[in-house]
Amino acid sequence: MAGTDKRKQSLYFPEEMLQEIQVEANRQDRSLSWIVQQAWRIARAEITRFPSVNDVIGDPPLPDRREEQGY
Repeated sequence: MAGTDKRKQSLYFPEEMLQEIQVEANRQDRSLSWIVQQAWRIARAEITRFPSVNDVIGDPPLPDRREEQGY
């Protein structure tokens, strides 16, 4: 691999998701980093279809469901 750029970055996952990723990493005998990188490669095309924040500015805000539930 010529010139692979390796930078350290902190990412934060919900506890349950992190546990699921860890189980899969253990199953495949791979690192957490490798699992997340592969997931990004697989999901990238789908994620790019999500609207950006700038695409939805001006839309009316969604109702706050907490008010309906008495929170």
